[in-house]
Formats: sequence, structure tokens, C-alpha cells
Amino acid sequence: MPISTLTPAELRLTVDPDALGFADTSELLEQTLPWIGQERAENAARFGLGMDQPDYNLFVLGEVGSGRSSLLKLAMQAAAAERAAPPDLCYLHNFDAPERPRALRLPAGQGRLLRQLMMQMMKSIQVEIPQQLDGQDFKAESRRIEKSYKEEEAKAYAELEAFAEARNFTMHRESGHLLFTLRGKKGHALTEDEVLVLPKERRAEIALAEQELRAEISRYFEKIRPMERVMNEALAALRRQVVKPLLDRELQEIRVGLKKQIKDSVKLGAYLDRVVHDVLDNLELFKIADADDDIRQEVLGKVLSRYRVNLVVDNDGLEGAPVIVEDNPLFRSLFGSIEYQTENDVLMTDFSRIRAGSLHKAHGGFLLLHLRDLLADGLVWEKLRRVLRSGRLQIEEPGTAFTPIAAVSLEPEAVDVDVKIVLIGSRELYYELQEEDPEFARRFRVKVDFAESFSASADTRRASAIFVAHTCRKLGLPHFSAAAVARLLEDGHREADDQSRQSAIFARAEALVVESAALCSARNGKLVEAADVEAALAARTLRHDYPDQRLRESIAEGDLLISLHGEKIGQINGLTQIDLGDYRFGFPVRVTARTYAGEDGLLNVEREVEMSGPIHDKGVLILHNYLSALFAHNAPLALNASIVFEQEYSGVEGDSASCAELYALLSSLSGLPLKQGIAVTGAVNQHGEVLPVGGLNEKIEGYFRICATAGLDGSQGVLIPQRNRRHLMLERKVAEAVAQGLFHIYTAEHASEGLELLTGLPAGIANDAGNYPRDSVLGHAQRTLLAYRRACQASEHTKTERKRLHK
Repeated sequence: MPISTLTPAELRLTVDPDALGFADTSELLEQTLPWIGQERAENAARFGLGMDQPDYNLFVLGEVGSGRSSLLKLAMQAAAAERAAPPDLCYLHNFDAPERPRALRLPAGQGRLLRQLMMQMMKSIQVEIPQQLDGQDFKAESRRIEKSYKEEEAKAYAELEAFAEARNFTMHRESGHLLFTLRGKKGHALTEDEVLVLPKERRAEIALAEQELRAEISRYFEKIRPMERVMNEALAALRRQVVKPLLDRELQEIRVGLKKQIKDSVKLGAYLDRVVHDVLDNLELFKIADADDDIRQEVLGKVLSRYRVNLVVDNDGLEGAPVIVEDNPLFRSLFGSIEYQTENDVLMTDFSRIRAGSLHKAHGGFLLLHLRDLLADGLVWEKLRRVLRSGRLQIEEPGTAFTPIAAVSLEPEAVDVDVKIVLIGSRELYYELQEEDPEFARRFRVKVDFAESFSASADTRRASAIFVAHTCRKLGLPHFSAAAVARLLEDGHREADDQSRQSAIFARAEALVVESAALCSARNGKLVEAADVEAALAARTLRHDYPDQRLRESIAEGDLLISLHGEKIGQINGLTQIDLGDYRFGFPVRVTARTYAGEDGLLNVEREVEMSGPIHDKGVLILHNYLSALFAHNAPLALNASIVFEQEYSGVEGDSASCAELYALLSSLSGLPLKQGIAVTGAVNQHGEVLPVGGLNEKIEGYFRICATAGLDGSQGVLIPQRNRRHLMLERKVAEAVAQGLFHIYTAEHASEGLELLTGLPAGIANDAGNYPRDSVLGHAQRTLLAYRRACQASEHTKTERKRLHK
């Protein structure tokens, strides 16, 4: 196939504004924003979000800016609206083991109601219990019980007094203690000195009597203690009898207040029963204020705090299932936490300081996470894997074991969690986890793959216009004319480097919408026009193209050697691209080749000094094999050759310069010069077919700018692969230069076609004997190789003769 020269119309896609079907984007506001070009991802997302079975979590992979987060959030909200609101989650005091709080799930809104009812109960009993205990009936019955006890106690005390009197002791009470004194003959109390002067026999009698009295006092206490215990039990029973109806009434109001069917009704009933028993066990704290009121109130406050409800997840008023987007998945924020406070150099906590995590809040709904955030903390990733495996979530504080001070531990009851996790990550991380963690694939069975680009059609262009309309409304921007939208669409094709495909990275499109609207507002425009979009693109380039500008200046100033006119042997302009992440640009690099007789073959200078990547090295080896195949009848080739990228000091990667290297090498072999105004890009395979390459638009435009600076004379142009034609989305000024005949874009399907363009001679086709026509490029190269072989043979013959003479 002969080489072809492209027309201006083939250099870029031009979108007709009239074909879009609207005057400006304000007409599209009522239309729903679809998933533009992401049918595969949309179907997968809807399938995964609709699956109620476990392990059908979603992994969303795609490029940043493809709309994967925003679109999945919208899909989650739509799916959540079809579900019922999940239950609330409360933590309650565990009366049997306070360090293990109990979890309770209640229908949505019932958790808040239970908390309010329990607060009302606590306020009520603090008022009503003292009133009940201060009532006349209670006091009368208390006095009767106390009177009965006092009568029995007085009788026992009288017997004790009589026993003491018989032994000359007098009994009396003082500050709750029993005291006795020894009387003399006249009835007065004897002092210690008086006792010491008594006869020894009398002192012995007194000692014996005292011993008997002490034994009798012990028997007295043994007698009245059961009596006192009976009295206290009777008083406690009386208090319980008086207060229990009040508590039963209060708890009945709570049960009636919680009208909905409660799944954990047995657990709630058991808890309320324990509340009743705990209040009855602490009725003495509800007495009317007395001297130690502050201490009593403090203790009462601690007792009442047990009856609070810690509502950690409140779904009151929630319509549908929850949709949680966790942008900061720390251990505490994701799995819940326990708060502590310092008391006397000890970290204290209780059930009321338990806090829910995103997994608790997302129960019954959806949770969106970013994989890179999770992998930043190994503890978070491992904990999440355990939760997905077991379906249960245990709140824990992993760091408390390493605190410098003592800490009270808490182990809240684990709860079941039913959460559909949507995990967003890159393709690299996805396949890395697939290989390293087989369990990962089992837990995330739905793959939602966002495309980087999609086939453009009238529908996708309409959808893109709707996206612009919604963006303008969301951000409060002026609307876009059809011509401005057409220019945005053309930029989308440029980003995809394809006339038939459009970029799916809508974050860049949104940024361009914002920047274009800003320029429109700066000129007090009411509608964004195509000129505003062009100006925004130009301003963006100006903000980022300083490295490109410096390289162009280096060429213009002669620091970087690039020939744009005339012809040279063994020298050609290759094209390369530099991707800085935020900006890509192309520029030419001089490729030179030298050949001479020898047996070392092709030398890649960049490879020898380790400045080339594996793809470039592979391209050079393929080139060498193709060269060997061209002259197979002359094998083995007696050739030493070197190829180098001149003034390239940062390394070379990629095979897009293979064609340029081949042409420079054949030029050196044939002795035929190459046109320096035509730069070359393209890879070549072992059969000489020219393969497509990337970064084509940047390479052409970079070379065009350098040629324009030096002055276009109609001899400059670029040779590209035929298979790259649909990837052209060049700037308008390049197309204009081509239309004026000042610049040319050539395409080649086979390496021989480019050889003919660059030398002006036919490449040559070998006859059955393997010989090429004399006037062809390959014929010239073949004669040079034959001369190299004869030179090598002559050199070898001379060396052999010298060795023979030496012997």
C-alpha cells in the first residue's frame, strides 16, 4: 500500500453543534443524568446492590475522576430507598457483669423512645419513691415493726440488767455501745484504784463476775441481732411492698410506649426486670434528705446512671436503608470505640461511653470505602476481613493494653452486622488482592469495572450535555451554548486520543466546565460560548507548559540539536512524549546510527549504559531481527552498528521510535540521506509492519510548534502509523497549516513505505535469489553489507597468514 497524506478533515473530529438538538444546556435540566458510557458498570452495580445474599459486596475499579464514587453513591441511595429502615442499636448496663454491656436492637425510632421513657422513669422515681416512703401508712407500719423490735429488745436488755445487778454491775448505754461499771457496798461506782486495794480474793471474785457478764452481753447481742435482722428485713419488705407497684406502673408505661414488635423483646424484658430489682435493692438511697445528703446523692446518681440507655445508632426518621460514605476509615471511626476519662490516675469507662462506628451505622444498608485508605492501616484491613468472615462486629480498643496508666477494660456484646460494602480501588490493587488474598475474591463477588473511555454516539453526546447542564445547576454556573458543549465533547475525544471514543474521566470535563464558566462570568456573559472553552483550555495549557516551553527554547537557541531542513545520512528526528502527570507534551529527539564492518551486530547505546527500559530494548531486538530477515541471503551479517538518542540524559522507554531507528540504520548502511523535515514515530514488528503508538497528538503538536517557531516552508511533516489515523485529534492550527500546505501528516502501513518517503527512492523488493534492485534503498544497503563481509574476510585472512608466519 503506498504512503498516504492525510487531509485536514482527517486530523480531528469536529462536532456539529446543530446536531446536538438544543440551543443551550438550560433546556436539559429536567432530564435524568444517566451513567454515560458505563453500561457494564451500571448493570454490575445494580446487580450487586440488589443481591441480599452475603459476600456479594462490590469492588469498584476504574480511574480517578471516572465518576465511580458519585455514581455508586447515587445507585446506593436508589437501592436504599427500596429497603426498610434498619433497627436502632442501644447498649445497656449489664447488672451481672458491668464490664460486658448488653446490646439491644429496637425498631427504628424506638431506641430514642426507650431512652426518653427511661429518663422519665428516673425523674419520676426520684420524686415518688421518697413520697411513698414518707407516707402515713408506711410510717405507721414502720413504727409498728420498730415497736415490736424495741419491745423484744427491751425485754432482753432488762434480763441483761438483772444479770449485771446480781453481780454488782450497773449497765448503761452510750453512743450505741453497752458499758458496765462495778458498784461498791454503798452503791457508788468503784474506781480502778479502789479496786486495786481490795483483797485478792475479792478481786478474783470481781474478775470472775466480769467474765460472766461479758459472756452474758455476748449472748444478748446474739439474741438481738436476729431480731434486728428480722426488723430490717421486715422494713425492707415493707419498702419493697410500697414501692413495687410504683415501679411496675412505670415499667408498664415503658412497655406500652414501645408499641412496635421488638425482636429482642425477651432481652428488653429481662433488662427491665433487673432495673426493678436494682431499684428495690437500693431504696435506702431514696430517703428524704438528711445529714449525709451529698454522699447519698452521689451514690444515688451512680445507681441511676445504670438505667440510662446509650443509643449508639439512631435511625429515627430515616427513610429507607442508610448510605454511609466513610472518607476517614480509622479503626475507631469504622468499628466503633470506647471513650475513657481519667479518675485518680486510672482510665475509667462504662457502657455509656461506647460509640458506634460506620459499620454499626450502615447496618441494613450500604457502606462506601476506599481501598487505599483501608490498606494504610493493617489493623483496619485485618479487622474488616474478620467482620466480613463472621458477620459480627465486636467493639474494642486495641491501644488500651499499651497505655502508660491502668485502664478499666470493657467488652461490649458483639452484634450482627448486615452491610453491603462498596469498595473503591485501582485495577492494580484489585488484581494484587485477587492474587495475594483468595478470601478477598470470595467476599467481593461483584466487580464493577468503570471504563476509561467509551464509543461515542448521539446518545452519549446527549448524555454528556445533560451532565454539563446538571453541573451548571449544581455549582450555580451560567449555562453552555450548543457550540460550547460541542467544544467540550471534542476535548473529550482528545483526552481519549480517539475520534470514535470519548473519555469517561468526567472530573476533567467538570473542571473545564467550571473554568470556562469563570471566563464567561469575567466578560459578563450570560451564556458560555465555544470561545470561552477554547480560552479555558489555552489558560490551562499556559499554567502547565513551562517544561515544554523550555525545551522548545533550548532547540530554538541551538542547545538541543534538531535539524528541520535538508537531508542527512544516518540521522532522523524521532518523536517522544513526556508525561508529567498533570501535563503531557511531545518533542523531537535526534536519532543517529553508525555502521561499519564487524561481527558484533547492533549496539543499543542506551541499553549499554542502562538508560533504556525493557520495552525499548525489546523494540531494538525486534528491529535487529527484521534487519536480519531483510538480508537473510547475506547471513551471517558482517556488521557493527550503533544507535543512539542524541542529547537524551533522562532515559528512554517505549518502542515508538523503532521505525526511526530502523530508518537511521538503513540510511547509514545505504549511504542515502533522509529528509530532516519529516519526523517519524511508530513501532515495527519482525515483518516490517508499522504498529500504532501512544501520545500521537502530543508528539505531532510538539514537533509542529518547533517547526512553526523555525518557520514552516512546506517540507516539514510527520510520518505516523496508518493504524493511528483514528487517534488523531490535533489542534486546529495544525489542521490549518496542513490545509495551507505548510505541514504534512503522512501515514505508513509498512516500514518500506516510510523509507521511500524519507529517501525519495524505492525501498526495493528482493528477487528469488535474495538480491534487491541496485537503485533501491535496500539494494544500496545490501552492497554495503557485502563490502563489509569482504572486508571482514580479508581481515580474517590477514590474521591467519600472520599466525602462520609467526609459527
